[in-house]
Amino acid sequence: MVNAGEMNGSGNLMDFLDEPFPDVGTYEDFHTIDWLREKSRDTDRHRKITSKSKESIWEFIKSLLDAWSGWVVMLLIGLLAGTLAGVIDLAVDWMTDLKEGVCLSAFWYSHEQCCWTSNETTFEDRDKCPLWQKWSELLVNQSEGASAYILNYFLYILWALSFAFLAVSLVRVFAPYACGSGIPEIKTILSGFIIRGYLGKWTLLIKTVTLVLVVSSGLSLGKEGPLVHVACCCGNFFSSLFSKYSKNEGKRREVLSAAAAAGVSVAFGAPIGGVLFSLEEVSYYFPLKTLWRSFFAALVAAFTLRSINPFGNSRLVLFYVEYHTPWYMAELFPFILLGVFGGLWGTLFIRCNIAWCRRRKTTQLGKYPVLEVIVVTAITAIIAYPNPYTRQSTSELISELFNDCGALESSQLCDYINDPNMTRPVDDIPDRPAGAGVYTAMWQLALALIFKIIITIFTFGMKIPSGLFIPSMAVGAMAGRMVGIGVEQLAYHHHDWIIFRNWCRPGADCVTPGLYAMVGAAACLGGVTRMTVSLVVIMFELTGGLEYIVPLMAAAVTSKWVADAFGKEGIYEAHIHLNGYPFLDVKDEFTHRTLATDVMRPRRGEPPLSVLTQDSMTVEDVETLIKETDYNGFPVVVSKDSERLIGFAQRRELILAIKNARQRQDGIVSNSIMYFTEEPPELPANSPHPLKLRRILNLSPFTVTDHTPMETVVDIFRKLGLRQCLVTRSGRLLGIITKKDVLRHMAQMANQDPESIMFN
Repeated sequence: MVNAGEMNGSGNLMDFLDEPFPDVGTYEDFHTIDWLREKSRDTDRHRKITSKSKESIWEFIKSLLDAWSGWVVMLLIGLLAGTLAGVIDLAVDWMTDLKEGVCLSAFWYSHEQCCWTSNETTFEDRDKCPLWQKWSELLVNQSEGASAYILNYFLYILWALSFAFLAVSLVRVFAPYACGSGIPEIKTILSGFIIRGYLGKWTLLIKTVTLVLVVSSGLSLGKEGPLVHVACCCGNFFSSLFSKYSKNEGKRREVLSAAAAAGVSVAFGAPIGGVLFSLEEVSYYFPLKTLWRSFFAALVAAFTLRSINPFGNSRLVLFYVEYHTPWYMAELFPFILLGVFGGLWGTLFIRCNIAWCRRRKTTQLGKYPVLEVIVVTAITAIIAYPNPYTRQSTSELISELFNDCGALESSQLCDYINDPNMTRPVDDIPDRPAGAGVYTAMWQLALALIFKIIITIFTFGMKIPSGLFIPSMAVGAMAGRMVGIGVEQLAYHHHDWIIFRNWCRPGADCVTPGLYAMVGAAACLGGVTRMTVSLVVIMFELTGGLEYIVPLMAAAVTSKWVADAFGKEGIYEAHIHLNGYPFLDVKDEFTHRTLATDVMRPRRGEPPLSVLTQDSMTVEDVETLIKETDYNGFPVVVSKDSERLIGFAQRRELILAIKNARQRQDGIVSNSIMYFTEEPPELPANSPHPLKLRRILNLSPFTVTDHTPMETVVDIFRKLGLRQCLVTRSGRLLGIITKKDVLRHMAQMANQDPESIMFN
């Protein structure tokens, strides 16, 4: 036998792993990151930079650049996200109008831009100008009559089908991950899951292009949710340029949280709402530093969008409103009723949409995504065209529903019977009896509401980019506007009723129907997503209606209570569970009285736990173990007899370490002993060089005893973001609990299928 002292000559060879080698610390696709390890690595990196900064001026400058790199990334994310959002808004505006006609002076102008530039446009006919021609006028020189209507109808459907077909084809061929809303997957990624390519450059490019196409096609979907995905793709791209973020998955997720805030900031023109949305709805780990950086990214993104000015109104949003009357206490009752409607709609939508998506996954339907998109687009276009409220883009519809009826409004919704003797300022128009146009608008809105409710269920989840914010708001805004007109007419015709007597005298402007539309929109969006604080802030930033926070809060809270009574999951959590992502929701409660020993593996009757010993296994033994199992890592024990725990080694790092050792170190063969101790074991004189792997060993794996309550274990997994946890008794290894085991156990306790957790 030779002792360690006699082997010092080969010390440099054995310790080559004390220098890092490529890919150590990275994770495989569809695996969960180890938050504690990432945090520890970042602390070590920071300590190294701080100590080096005292050595020279250059090192000090490098440390400053490292400290500022986070703010630089936020600036770049904000600039790119704001630019992309502005381009998408302008392109959608043009392509939506392209379905109905074209501008003769410049074909790239939308209807509104075309008429702005025309000198022949009058205020009364501001939507009509000689430069803008419908397709029937251009092709057959007819603007009225049955043949013109049929030609316009046919071309509307043809354009819609062309846009949708192009979008689904691009997604299918170039970037399958560009489909859907993206928020369920972003939530999962931010909780520590790896989905390679989901935030890649191709996904960013294809999602941006196809988002314009699908929104322009007139399908019942919005661009707001996918814009969060687009912003996170920007965040991923810029973080890959800085080693501080590219080499640390935990730090990268801080950038992605801030990018999500920038996405909502440009989607709604709501920078503060974006930060709160990221905090409340998307992020898993949100330290104070990330809050400041999210705020900065959202600010830059909003500023960039404002500079582009896509809506031409010098505002960040399309829905800006100014109401001239306050709300009254008696109106809280209809606001709360709208909250109840929002909660019921949210529950109905989630259940029906999940049932349809599950059917798509489990039947032949899922094999024909292009056909499904074409059929849904055709049905949407055919039914939408005859009704003016479904023909126009959903954003324009919401804008019209939110608007207060001023003296200059030409909308059907403002067709009231005016008193010829009225002499009042333009802004303060009293409540008036509804005219024929309002009644026509009411039944058209009722039909549009039923259509939107049904078609959105089948549209969300198809293989195209599809957001849910705008369709949900449209459903609520239509219901709210109808309720608002109803209350307004009730107050006008029955102003002597006790509920109206105190605040609604004849000739006063009492009720604002647009406010009801705004409250209804908030209620329906809250019912579907279960947002509360961020929703209210987004809504008042979106509309500028600061004094209407209380009605918005009442509706948002009511819709959440009503929806939660039927099920705790919002639409994004429901889609996470449907797809089987390993997402441990912080909001879920675990109240069952089980112990770690009930959940750990191996269980009774199962083969013993696969372990490595600290200094008695050969390279061949370890390679065979890796080949025969698919575990993500192996506990390291003193020996198979004592089973005293030493640490934990990751599978990927073992494979990389052995591969690198064979390439870079002489004398490493299949029967070389592998050891995880500081000193090499005593070996016979003629034995091959041993391989030291102490550097890849985690010496402080998280452990619990076998009698730890599962309630505590679940809490530890949630708050520390663990991948796995080892179970011991008096220092002896008994088993292992992985994140997947915890999720399966929780599903089992909730009487769900534990095998629905598909990914590692």
